[in-house]
Amino acid sequence: MKILMSWIGRTDLLAAEKNDPAEIGPIAQALRSDSYDRAVFLDNYRDHLVQSYQAWLASLFPLSFEIRSTPLSGPTNHKEIYEAARDAVRELIALYPEAGLTFHISPGTPAMALVWMLLAPVFGARVIESSREQGVQVVESPFEIAAYFLPDRDLQRLTQADAPAHPAFKDILYKSESMRQVVSQAIHVAPRDVTVLIEGESGTGKELFARAIHSGSQRSSARFIPVNCGAIPSELLESQLFGHHKGAFTNALKDAPGFFQAADGGTLFLDELGELPPNAQVKLLRALESRAVTPVGGTEEIPVDVRIIAATNKNLFNEVLSGRFRSDLFYRLAVAILRLPPLRERYEDLDLLLDQALAKANEELSKQGGSIKKVFSERSKKLLLQHPWFGNVRELNNTIIRAALWSPSDLIDEKTISGVLLSSPVEKSNIMDRPLTEGFSLKNLQDEVARHYLKKAMLESNGVKTKAAQLLGFEQYQTLGNWLKKYGLE
Repeated sequence: MKILMSWIGRTDLLAAEKNDPAEIGPIAQALRSDSYDRAVFLDNYRDHLVQSYQAWLASLFPLSFEIRSTPLSGPTNHKEIYEAARDAVRELIALYPEAGLTFHISPGTPAMALVWMLLAPVFGARVIESSREQGVQVVESPFEIAAYFLPDRDLQRLTQADAPAHPAFKDILYKSESMRQVVSQAIHVAPRDVTVLIEGESGTGKELFARAIHSGSQRSSARFIPVNCGAIPSELLESQLFGHHKGAFTNALKDAPGFFQAADGGTLFLDELGELPPNAQVKLLRALESRAVTPVGGTEEIPVDVRIIAATNKNLFNEVLSGRFRSDLFYRLAVAILRLPPLRERYEDLDLLLDQALAKANEELSKQGGSIKKVFSERSKKLLLQHPWFGNVRELNNTIIRAALWSPSDLIDEKTISGVLLSSPVEKSNIMDRPLTEGFSLKNLQDEVARHYLKKAMLESNGVKTKAAQLLGFEQYQTLGNWLKKYGLE
């Protein structure tokens, strides 16, 4: 199927008024020069001239065509022109995925022509122009312009992710504004020898950030020691952190250094800090204040030079208010605070993370024999993009490994993905049954619902705003644009 797309220009409308066979206008000239199965024209005039033009065009060419009313604040508003043309192209591709597109750049304003030139290489469209003297000619599309200046994040995701300003952060992939801000803060704090507290849900990449901060610091040549505070039995926690002397307790057969001494000169990463019992919190505060530790069974302090990066999946401020975490320790740690957003609030990053996870899965499986090159089908990718990912990046990575492992062919289909996705937790999915406990926020709940259905509508409409607005019950697609902007989903 061949489809012609164009804006309607003033010359085209005048041609219908004159009805002169010698001056039929750019659009009719293009339709006469080639055979098209369908034509879609965008119009921003919105008056009786368009109705007359439609009847005139139909009398000349027996093909299926439509004219879409596209209100613009001005015929040179690049952003509005771009969004209208992009949405129209996406909708056509969704309906006719195998169609060959042709963009006609002569009708309309120079801004409209520029937008067609930018969109053409992305959607694989042919570009034409026409004139009375030269007739209809194919225009070569300068791909370099589209690749570097395309002003749409959804399409920019087709290229590689933004490269962080510091090589230490090269493993952190992102396109979302929320992650851009956190990475910028982390890069800024990395070379400064201050304590860092990283908050975020389980699986959001807290250790990845901690390692990147260490690599970007002046301690990068020294050791990075990760410690999961929640995995150490409470009776062993003190000796594990600060070391012990021979005979300090049963089975203490020799002197042993703790994690603080092992990290001397480097970085100690205290993960799941919120799980520390009260007595360990007291001794940790003492070690941070004095920059020294006293091994279990010892009496003398041992100086240590350690940078602390702590992480927790809890809100430590709320833990302080409830009395479960010491306020003095919290304020000692909370010098630089980084809050990692959950994956469900990083919709723009999903494509990148899914592709990265599949590449790693292919690499790991290939090590076990044979070359593995699994790819997602279009429907399976859409299913993955709709999943809420309450387990965040950790859940995503493990899900993709399962999918690559269980897929019977190189094409990972929708059935395979449906079988490997985990059900969402009841307490997250049942929006009407949340407990009114401390930390409950009606506004946050409303924001969560809004983001969920905005993303769902954009996915189900294949990114076509007019269709997404209809799905959400908005009378105008501009309303949808305002909501997307409000919740950072543009």
